[in-house]
Amino acid sequence: MNGHTVTTKRGHTEHAAAPWRRATRGESRWPAAAAVVAASGLQMALPRWLSFGPHWLLPIGQIGSTLLRTGGLVLAGLLSLANAASAVLLVRDLTHSSPARSAAALLLAGGSIWAANVLIFALWYWELDRGGPADRCHAVRMYPDFLFPQMQQPDVAPSDWKPSFTDYLYLSFTNAISFAASDITPLTRWAKAMMMLQSAVSVAAIVLVIARAVNIIGG
Repeated sequence: MNGHTVTTKRGHTEHAAAPWRRATRGESRWPAAAAVVAASGLQMALPRWLSFGPHWLLPIGQIGSTLLRTGGLVLAGLLSLANAASAVLLVRDLTHSSPARSAAALLLAGGSIWAANVLIFALWYWELDRGGPADRCHAVRMYPDFLFPQMQQPDVAPSDWKPSFTDYLYLSFTNAISFAASDITPLTRWAKAMMMLQSAVSVAAIVLVIARAVNIIGG
């Protein structure tokens, strides 16, 4: 995890820093931007009974935060609030057993909230791990918040490997669908707390919706 040994021209053995601990080229923000657009689209596609206020408030807020240069954390926060509100409304609707909702409508709404949940938490993980993409690029922080297999076994990846947005999307997806981090280990308290929160939203969006839909179909 700490790197590998190299032999200098004078025959001395030194420890080289692992690739993810060295200053590297900056990461592309296009995958994260695509995730923001996709999550926004999923939110706007939700029915009116699963949203607070007009649907146009979310994209307007996101555009405003971009103009103020407050960064991806504000975007992730806006999306999180909107998705959490939709999840609360969905759970309330399920517990009140509204007869007006069809099984298809509930499954579609739950699937949209779940998919948005995956994208939003991927953004959080990408923005927060080791201080975010800028800090990772300049190797500002030594210790990671998430431990990837390539960090422990450098022989299984190229010498210049470092986590990208796709790796955090995979982490978010596996945590949302199996309630576990698969082969990626959360190390810090905030990382563990975020993963627990994501699993809780996934339970509401998957287990409760499916249970209610089955009840409607069988009712």
